[in-house]
Amino acid sequence: MNKKERPPVYYSEYLQLDKILNAQEPESGKEGIKADDEMLFIIIHQAYELWFKQIIHELNIVRAIFKQDNIHKNEPDIYNSVHRLKRICSILNITVSQMSVMETMTPLDFLDFRDLLRPASGFQSIQFKVIEAALGLTYDNRHGKGYYLSQLNQADIDMVKKAEEEESLIVLINKWLERMPFIKNKSYWDAATEDSEFWSAYRKAYTESLSETEQANLKLFDMLFTEGDEYPKERRFSADANKNALFIMLYRDYPLLHLPYELLNTLLEIDELLSLWRHRHIHMVQRTIGKRVGTGGSSGAEYLRAAADSHYIFKELAELTSFLLPRNQLPKLPEVLVEDLGFKQ
Repeated sequence: MNKKERPPVYYSEYLQLDKILNAQEPESGKEGIKADDEMLFIIIHQAYELWFKQIIHELNIVRAIFKQDNIHKNEPDIYNSVHRLKRICSILNITVSQMSVMETMTPLDFLDFRDLLRPASGFQSIQFKVIEAALGLTYDNRHGKGYYLSQLNQADIDMVKKAEEEESLIVLINKWLERMPFIKNKSYWDAATEDSEFWSAYRKAYTESLSETEQANLKLFDMLFTEGDEYPKERRFSADANKNALFIMLYRDYPLLHLPYELLNTLLEIDELLSLWRHRHIHMVQRTIGKRVGTGGSSGAEYLRAAADSHYIFKELAELTSFLLPRNQLPKLPEVLVEDLGFKQ
């Protein structure tokens, strides 16, 4: 069908506003109770769910990119991934600021209709659980595992479990980092130099940079950047992935590493914004219901705080900043590697 044959598109029909604007049915109205703020409560949560849907859309695109066996450096895939992850950050910023609108509802305003919501709860947001799973939060690392699924119907439980079975972004990023050739590729280092000598030189410089109270960092350095039996099996990033991630952070000024660095940094920003959203939620709950239990039966703010403290997904990337050195102390790279990290003449 060409443009002339297509029927005209009408604004309200395109956006299906008849469905969206008629999707608010306050429980207080059904009971004949005057609760003017329930409309605000519904619309804010509907807006959250729409933004969650967009985040899932962006994450699915990024995961599809990283599921490829190889991402060529001359293709736009990494830029596209960074662009979409930054869009997720922009959306999360909106969700955080949206909490300010929710906070215009006073505790008494909420009490007007709160009891009518039981046992519905924000813990039943399937899309938020899917986002966490898609990023890489595993069931084993969740706080309150029993409560996590107990509030859901079977269809939603199945949906969450399906999301947890798929390859998460953190798993795909680990594989991508492992494939990078910077440390393992022997052609970058002359015949007399093994790749381990880079780490020997770096370890020496790093050791000299540590204060007396930071000496424990050296043990962690040795554990993370070796492939020995001591490497923690529970870590999400392998020794090779750690090496390449740190290499990217250290030498990010080279053109070829600009976008990989932006990617890693944006993952940390997503973690930070999710944490900020959770903590704004905690403060809002404390302010609104105090020490009362949540509508879904949780301990309210106490449960939220424990979950917020344990649900960091990319904390291992954040940990790598402990091992950075100033640029003037970095080991000099072989010329052939420097050439490959720059723009071709």
